[in-house]
Amino acid sequence: MGYYLGLDVGSVSTNFVLLDKEGKVVWDLYLRTEGRPLVAIEKGLGELAKENPKVLGAGTTGSGRKLAGVLIGADVIKNEITAHAVAALALVPSVQTVLEIGGQDSKLIILRDGVVTDFAMNTVCAAGTGSFLDHQAARLGVPIEEFGKLALKAKEEVRIAGRCAVFAESDMIHKQQMGYPTEEIVAGLCSALVRNYLNNVGKGKELLPTVVFQGGVAANLGMRRAFEKALGTKVVVPEYYSVMGAVGAALLAKEEVANTGRSKFKGMNVANWENEAGSFECPHCPNQCEIVEIKQEGKVIARWGDRCGRWSNVEVAV
Repeated sequence: MGYYLGLDVGSVSTNFVLLDKEGKVVWDLYLRTEGRPLVAIEKGLGELAKENPKVLGAGTTGSGRKLAGVLIGADVIKNEITAHAVAALALVPSVQTVLEIGGQDSKLIILRDGVVTDFAMNTVCAAGTGSFLDHQAARLGVPIEEFGKLALKAKEEVRIAGRCAVFAESDMIHKQQMGYPTEEIVAGLCSALVRNYLNNVGKGKELLPTVVFQGGVAANLGMRRAFEKALGTKVVVPEYYSVMGAVGAALLAKEEVANTGRSKFKGMNVANWENEAGSFECPHCPNQCEIVEIKQEGKVIARWGDRCGRWSNVEVAV
């Protein structure tokens, strides 16, 4: 039986998914990127190789999609908006609003009749992202897995300034010093971060049900309840909320292979190949572009980073 591979390489996590021919998830893997996407990709491919799957096609997404795509021979390399929208539609066909909060950024996708009609991203402020919540949980001495559950125990919410990550943290410290219970501070923080999201990412958007919440932060029950309270509607969290980008990439790969009748995937042996990323400064003009060079088994397979195409337009893949 053949499968389709989806790979989502982000700044915080690197996610792998295998779909069967019916589009159902049969295997998934969530890894911390830890600032080393190449290492995370190689580690994930090693884990995948243990399953010895017959991969019929592969797709990549995320901030490291280009790197992952050239390493494995992806059939499609798509942006996160497209991948997350495709996955949400597949798992929740009635979806009209997608709330996606990852480790470093937040996204909002508006769909009407199965088509993306609008989207927004917040990549400037860290408030509400997974990394910010991780930091606050550690500072409060609360395991991140228990952070959301703690918010649900609060009888009251403390008003926290959530417009900025720095202000939110300083306000939390102030409220702690005033003696407020931790669960009330956590509940207030969740509400503050939801306000931040809706006032920035969701500003001017019509958020209609069905609302789907995905990304790693969707595991936070406090954030989920705060969104439901603010929007006045139920928020659906899909089963594979943390790897939805990879699910979308795999579905797009399945579609691409069906259209072309072939796949560019290099095979499972790629898990054992030696990969290397490097860079150099182009000396040919005053721009002095930094060129990223990817080698596989000692051979250059891709270059990018130039403005003129001197390096990136040269066919180097083997």
